[in-house]
Amino acid sequence: MKTLLKSVKIIDRKSDFNGQIKDILIIEGKISKIADKIEDEGVKVIEGANLHVSTGWIDMRVSPKDPGYESKEDLTSLCRAAAAGGFTKIVTLPNTRPTVQTKESIAYYKGFSKTQVVDILPAAAITKNCEGKDFTEMLDLHNAGAIAFTDGEHPLWNADILLKTLQYLYPINGFLMNRPEETTLTLFGQMHEGIESTLLGMKGIPSTAEELIVMRDLKLLEYAFSQVSETGKNAVLHFSTISTKRAVELIREAKVRGLPVSCDIAAHQLAFTDADLKEFDTNLKVNPPFREINDIEALQEGLADGTIDVIVSDHNPQDEESKNLEFDMADFGIIGLETSFGVANTYSKLSVEALVDKLTINPAKLLRLSEETIKEGEIANITIFNPDLEWTFMEKDIRSKAKNTPFVGRKLRGKVIGIINKNQFA
Repeated sequence: MKTLLKSVKIIDRKSDFNGQIKDILIIEGKISKIADKIEDEGVKVIEGANLHVSTGWIDMRVSPKDPGYESKEDLTSLCRAAAAGGFTKIVTLPNTRPTVQTKESIAYYKGFSKTQVVDILPAAAITKNCEGKDFTEMLDLHNAGAIAFTDGEHPLWNADILLKTLQYLYPINGFLMNRPEETTLTLFGQMHEGIESTLLGMKGIPSTAEELIVMRDLKLLEYAFSQVSETGKNAVLHFSTISTKRAVELIREAKVRGLPVSCDIAAHQLAFTDADLKEFDTNLKVNPPFREINDIEALQEGLADGTIDVIVSDHNPQDEESKNLEFDMADFGIIGLETSFGVANTYSKLSVEALVDKLTINPAKLLRLSEETIKEGEIANITIFNPDLEWTFMEKDIRSKAKNTPFVGRKLRGKVIGIINKNQFA
């Protein structure tokens, strides 16, 4: 395949061409030439107003549903949605049926990924069936290619398991991701606990439930490395989808103390508050729940000062049978792959360059991936986008099997044009 990108602005801090407008010629999956103007016959030309390119984006939190729940999503539709959202790599959670806890389950994703434009990076379960009781064979899973270890949608409630996992993964340069939630405080919770939940008569999910686990895990991290003289540059513990002001503050303080910790937020957490649930729209039922405006402001500050390393989609497809119900009966989750960039670009208050870092350099470093950059001779792994284009997200823009999103009909700023990866364009 020969592809010519015309007059594109390169957003890549590691590239000598960062911030410059260039033509890029790609031949057989490699960047052949970068110049002010390239003329070449017989090539596929991609051009348009205000086109930007960066290295391919990485989504660190995607619920694949396949195997076991293919009515909600299968790997083909998942990769289609990821490509539409600008992602060339996605990290999949292990909460499938069966759970991703064997070498064979890792091989299933890696084998399927070879045929797709999107790279699937499977995370493996820490505990069997993500129940928080018995360890999986983490070393075998690590050697088989598991990108990280997490119980995914299930918070790791067992403190002893978490501590031993930290101690076990450090020598092999492993990476632990945990969604912080004290589940004994959130039982039957439907939305953020506060004035709005009281007015709506719904059981609340308190901010304290998240903050307690952040405090616990940071204390365990500190204890685990109290006798380690050099922790290295890589984070060992990663908090997934934090949502509260205090959680941001705790992680900021931990980073100042030098603890090897990182965190992410879901893009949609920037777009809604608990006050938006007055109509009982189940497409707004997410976990962690939409919090209050002061929490959103804290998330924006955390993004700006580097406390929050990464923005994820937290893509969690649900079918009609799971969402078209009374609010307290509906499942949590929304799809996010197709809207993640537009939502983050609209609501994060980050510059384009800073936002791209949250989607490229930062997740790549945390996941121990090899460095990629836009320069001649490099493999072409590229996302093409227009950060200033205003558009309205419609149902026709959904590539996922699922339709559970609150963003249909909402105007967003920033649109993905396509991706190039593995000598394919999508």
